[in-house]
Amino acid sequence: MRLVLFEPDIPQNTGTLMRLAAGLGVALDLIEPCGFVLDDRRLRRAGMDYLDHLDWTRHSSWAAYRAAPQGGRLVLLTTRAAIPYTEFRFAPGDRLLVGRESAGVPDEVHDAADARLVIPMVPPARSLNVAVSAAMVLGEALRQTAASSCAQPEMPSL
Repeated sequence: MRLVLFEPDIPQNTGTLMRLAAGLGVALDLIEPCGFVLDDRRLRRAGMDYLDHLDWTRHSSWAAYRAAPQGGRLVLLTTRAAIPYTEFRFAPGDRLLVGRESAGVPDEVHDAADARLVIPMVPPARSLNVAVSAAMVLGEALRQTAASSCAQPEMPSL
């Protein structure tokens, strides 16, 4: 399982997502350009000490990301989807893609996804914060696949 950030706009969300991925043992791909200067000082501040434990790859562009060897399905979280994430069957090799906070992803990226998922919202709400959305869907994906590297407590029998 991998978390993929497409051209993030907000450094605090990027740091939160990096911490999320590190904490759950999920690799992360960051597709540039970012809407902020991506340097070591800013990353350290946003990601705190979690960055030392994060398996991540920077890609200079969408084209560079697509040219890199990839495995599994590309699963886009988008408000333009019809399938609720709770009805999707995740696989351990899936790559969960979130778009820019300000604009989502362009049609080219949308069309390249193998699956498009939505978080159902109560009207008139349209979307959630990208880090909240990624955490919800990644949590469900890891639950379904039991792919988290975290120790799983034994569930009591009823």
